[in-house]
Amino acid sequence: AAAAGGSLAPEPMPSYEQLVRRSYRSLVGALRSCTDCGWELSRRTWAENARLAWTEALLFLLCAAGWTLARRAASRYLFRPVAEWCQLPPKDAAKMPESAWKLSFYIISWLYGTYLLFFAGYPFFHDPPSVFYDWERGMEVPLDIVLAYLLQGSFYAHSIYATLYMDAWRKDSVVMLIHHVVTLTLIVFSYIFRYHNIGILVLFLHDFSDIQLEFTKLNVYFKYRGGIYHRLNDTISNAGCVSFSISWFWFRLYWFPLKVLYATCHTSLQSVPNIPFYFFFNVLLFILTLMNIYWFLVSKGLLSEATSGKPEKASKQLKISCEARTCAVR
Repeated sequence: AAAAGGSLAPEPMPSYEQLVRRSYRSLVGALRSCTDCGWELSRRTWAENARLAWTEALLFLLCAAGWTLARRAASRYLFRPVAEWCQLPPKDAAKMPESAWKLSFYIISWLYGTYLLFFAGYPFFHDPPSVFYDWERGMEVPLDIVLAYLLQGSFYAHSIYATLYMDAWRKDSVVMLIHHVVTLTLIVFSYIFRYHNIGILVLFLHDFSDIQLEFTKLNVYFKYRGGIYHRLNDTISNAGCVSFSISWFWFRLYWFPLKVLYATCHTSLQSVPNIPFYFFFNVLLFILTLMNIYWFLVSKGLLSEATSGKPEKASKQLKISCEARTCAVR
């Protein structure tokens, strides 16, 4: 039965075995009970549950444009001058502004997510099933969560433009675009259907690794300054790749499935038996999980190589992997 917000003690976090077994049972049960699934049901569900004011959409687009202008200004007047002053090699100087910009955003975003989950009175981190307590179609979204969604959603809309027209084009840029589209779809649709509580938790669990990623990349770029090798930056970048992989597992492969997927696949149906677009959102979240697993296996293999007598090759590949993983899920 659905619990009133905060009326029951938090449910203990499940094991992986409980996650798989209970989620499978819930997914199969929902599929069997959906006798009229199809286009007509989707159209009717959209009409009955979707809520987005035109003023919200306009503000979203304006903020996306604002991010683009802010990045151009920061790169021109701050990041590039710093790269020139530090006498970075041309190749690294060209990449440094992009990482500095992303690091700045992820720090702000993660700190705000930390505030929401640990200091604003929301119980979602310690009690993930509570994200669906008292859910109602068209329910009012608290202003502090609206700001988080505006911050993240507009940034990812900007990121699609930035990948196409501002960032250096890489071999994984197509995957990067797909990632941004999937992420933006989750953000926008979770807001429209008032799944904002679980959205805040998802974003928080994916931001921390990106802070480590961009910080590590910056230390790679600053390893040579003025033609002089700086061991400290090299050491930090090597340690950063290792800690990045550890945090990736803890946040994205431990907390994310056991907190988020368990709530969306299993306990959501207990609180809201006919929850709208149950399969749509869970499929997208499963895609994120698969991407997280893939990139973890890549880093794990490289770390194994680093400890089996090939440290120089592994170190180089780890740095390449860290840079490439900007296409991984946030």
